[in-house]
Amino acid sequence: MFCLCVFLQLAALERQIFDFLGFQWAPILGNFLQIIVVILGLFGTIQFRPRYIVVYTVWTALWVTWNVFIICFYLEVGGLSKETDLMTFNISMHRSWWREHGPGCIRRVVRPSSPGILEDYSYVSVTGCIIDFQYLEVIHSAIQILLSLVGFVYACYVISIFMEEEDSFDFIGGLDTYSYRQPPQEHVELKPVKPVGKVL
Repeated sequence: MFCLCVFLQLAALERQIFDFLGFQWAPILGNFLQIIVVILGLFGTIQFRPRYIVVYTVWTALWVTWNVFIICFYLEVGGLSKETDLMTFNISMHRSWWREHGPGCIRRVVRPSSPGILEDYSYVSVTGCIIDFQYLEVIHSAIQILLSLVGFVYACYVISIFMEEEDSFDFIGGLDTYSYRQPPQEHVELKPVKPVGKVL
């Protein structure tokens, strides 16, 4: 579980860095929650706390759903458009960092020739990318889904082990003490106790 959590954390941190560089606030929030819940799941595993692992399991299902949405968003499935400001909560015009800085991309800043536009405003032209930015985002989400599904299966396994241990545990003198010794008596016979006389 520890190695899996390390891989999950590294993948989430790597994604968090590039989402910060692109000012994509929705993925930043999701990555932050992923990092916190993975730590919580690891703590629950180490400290034998099934409730924390259940929280991790529920979050993992939501995390997989979120990454499927990101894949659909960048592939423009179902009327979604990667050109919208949905990932930035419509706060800014920023896009994926990979759009201008992908492998092999040549970024050119072109100054507008119109006199009415401010001088510091410029257009960015990107050419020569080996892989388009949307496919890089899809690859990142697919890796997250793969790691999360492995984590989900392992968390369910750990929860089942914890539940079996709780069911098989028997306290000394607990409720199950009669099951392997003798059947419990229906009625308990009470006998009066004779008072002890005074010794002179």
